[in-house]
Amino acid sequence: MATAQPNTPFATTGRSRHGEPWVWLTAGGLTLGVIMALGLFVLILVKGTWSFWPRRIDLMEVSTNGVVEKIAGYITQESERRDAEGMLHEEIQVFRGNRDLNGEAFKYIDRAHILKTSRPESLLLVERLEYGPAIVHGVALVTPDGRVEASAPEFDQALEQTLAAGRETRARLLRIERRQIGAISREMEALGRAERSGTVDPQSAAARTAELQKQFETLQAEAAKLRAGLAESSFIGITADGREMTFPAGSLLGVFASNRADFGERIAEMAHRVWKFLSEDPREANTEGGVFPAIFGTVVMTLVMSLFVTPFGVICAIYLREYARQGHLVRIVRISVNNLAGVPSIVFGVFGLAFFVYFVGGGVDRMFFSDKLPTPTYGTPGILWASLTLAILTLPVVIVATEEALSAVPRGVREAALACGASKWQTIQRIVLPASLPGILTGVILAMARGAGEVAPLMLVGVVKLAPSLPIDDIAPFIHPERKFMHLGFHIYDLGFQSPDAEAAKPIVYATALLLIIVVVTLNLTAILIRNRLKKRFATSSF
Repeated sequence: MATAQPNTPFATTGRSRHGEPWVWLTAGGLTLGVIMALGLFVLILVKGTWSFWPRRIDLMEVSTNGVVEKIAGYITQESERRDAEGMLHEEIQVFRGNRDLNGEAFKYIDRAHILKTSRPESLLLVERLEYGPAIVHGVALVTPDGRVEASAPEFDQALEQTLAAGRETRARLLRIERRQIGAISREMEALGRAERSGTVDPQSAAARTAELQKQFETLQAEAAKLRAGLAESSFIGITADGREMTFPAGSLLGVFASNRADFGERIAEMAHRVWKFLSEDPREANTEGGVFPAIFGTVVMTLVMSLFVTPFGVICAIYLREYARQGHLVRIVRISVNNLAGVPSIVFGVFGLAFFVYFVGGGVDRMFFSDKLPTPTYGTPGILWASLTLAILTLPVVIVATEEALSAVPRGVREAALACGASKWQTIQRIVLPASLPGILTGVILAMARGAGEVAPLMLVGVVKLAPSLPIDDIAPFIHPERKFMHLGFHIYDLGFQSPDAEAAKPIVYATALLLIIVVVTLNLTAILIRNRLKKRFATSSF
């Protein structure tokens, strides 16, 4: 029996082995890419989740040059270094908080200098509005009703009541300052513009202005009274090195005794931290607090972008595939659309700034908001212009996917509809488009994924470091397309490269990156579920 040659066809398939190494090489490259992507996701998942876990607080006695000092904190990372003599040293990075006292919240310690380590149950992690967390031994709670020592049985209950009262008072202050005082300021501004334009009688304007000023002073007095009430109570603690710290109730956000908490309590604290991260505004140069404005801005911008890009992309693809005479001109247009997908995103940002912001927005201001000029309303970056810019950026994706979906509809289906007396538009509207919807949604999904992750063009057309006022709220007219917004991608960039405290920003960077992945995956899964339902309904499409 003769031995088969390397290129001899297979007995069963008739195909030769020629090119089989390239198949295995391609499979290996794909496997390597998948492993790298999964590895990156696992790294972000572990780091992002670990940033919320309440860790035990160590009290360390450290000897440096013969001087012994006590440092309380938890270990954030470990590393090794060699000194000038080649000696290997193991170092740990400790988060000790108390930035207002120490200047820096992190400290590197040589393990060889640690004399003793313990975990006293009296150590508390104090979260506050300014200067980041503090780590202290609890001493006492001072309230208008008296002083409660930390060793007293009723201390924990009194502390929780003080924290709850502080949260409620801060919420009332926020409502007064943002909503009530803000509404008065907006009405006074509109009244001034109306008076200058002559649409309001000066005497009526003066009377209304005096009434608004009186309401403003009343609200200011109420806000001052609330702030004074917050200052009546305070929490007293003492640092590991013996310095006393006093925290007014108005600045206290939470107090957690990590060293005496069991596993269930630590899980509950972790869930509480995750909720605050998702629901609160950022503070302390975005290194503390939550990212709710960034989540809201990312989702709203992506949805608005989809509303713009989908109809324009579908209409363009229908014309190119169904109506345009196939020739050199259409071929050139298709090549241009494909090349448009390779243009750097920052170029789209420059175009959006020049066309949408300065040209279109400036024209809108001159036509409808001339009384506000030279202060621009729409002639400045905002979420509307950002959505339109990303719609243009992702338009080629939708056009190409829609054309492929339209071409996948069997020709016999079209001919059957035309034979039954339907016009060409009726055939497209009632037969071709419904059958192409799964493929069209595939393009929309890809556009949403790319748009949600873009950062460079957004820096020019609307995204900012901090925007507490949301583009959609309960203040008339409720939808504010001219407002600037926050974005999860830009939030990551800002924390990673522009944060004044890089070490404090690392946990937020990982947590925000994980959240951005979850938001993009959630949007895509929603679109995929809709696509699969449509795919079952219109089985004639090959998508």
